[in-house]
Amino acid sequence: MSPTWLESRLANSLSGLRARFNRRIGFSDNSWRPFVPPEDPSEALDRGSLDSLLISGIRGSVRRSIRDSVAGTIKAELREPIGLGWYGQHEAHWVAHYDAHRRLGVHFGREPERQLDLWAETVRSCGWWWPRDDVCVLTERPVVVRTEPVPGSAYGEVRTHAADGPAIAYPDGWRAYAWHGTPVPAWVIEDVTAEAVNTERNIEVRRCAVERLGWDGYLERAGLTFVARAPDPGNGDAELLLYDVPRAPGTIARRLLLTVNGSVERDGTRRRYGLNVPPWFDDPVDAAGWSYGLTGAQYAGLLRRT
Repeated sequence: MSPTWLESRLANSLSGLRARFNRRIGFSDNSWRPFVPPEDPSEALDRGSLDSLLISGIRGSVRRSIRDSVAGTIKAELREPIGLGWYGQHEAHWVAHYDAHRRLGVHFGREPERQLDLWAETVRSCGWWWPRDDVCVLTERPVVVRTEPVPGSAYGEVRTHAADGPAIAYPDGWRAYAWHGTPVPAWVIEDVTAEAVNTERNIEVRRCAVERLGWDGYLERAGLTFVARAPDPGNGDAELLLYDVPRAPGTIARRLLLTVNGSVERDGTRRRYGLNVPPWFDDPVDAAGWSYGLTGAQYAGLLRRT
């Protein structure tokens, strides 16, 4: 879908408005890129770095909680491109960021502040919207948004999650699902089965579905046959577990390598993944090497796996 004249004009106007705000508070054009928040909000205050606190505590945290998580879950459920549109209430991160500066005494000028008020009113009033030359399409805001705290977050961030129903639902019944912040199909939450897991191609969706069942429950229900185990080189005390997967009609033969992520999550845990590997692997180390494009001997020489 190509942008209309009105959409292009609105996009240019918003880009110019943000640039003026940035210049007024001393930000460069690069200030809109992702950033690493301070370890603790009190550290920013101790250093007298109010700008850092506003960037991390308002713009960054609200963006990750609303734009990335809530809007990201909705967008993942859409089956078709939405064209150039606007996120309505999910634009709250940048509106709140500049509004906080204004409340603290920064003046942007009459016209920019009038435009900021218009964007703020849109954020308070509607969901996603699409302006066209002759008509403007607006959506209602969701009636259900279920979240959980992000482990280790310094600013109280949340992510979409619901273990017993939709994470997001609209008045007309449209809904979207999420498992600990990862968008998933409805079956992962409503009707998860080992058979559905075995045919799922997306590794993240498969991981979430297995977590929903529990690894012990999945291994039992899926009828997997244990093949071998081995220490995971360069990954602490983690083990590699190799299983034979029953072959369903119309599918290719394969095995499942159960591995632990080398990187630690923000809550201190490490995720477990099931990787599909060719059926000729009998050695878990060889199978793990294959998943990285390495031989088993090369993989066994790793000092640290991430």
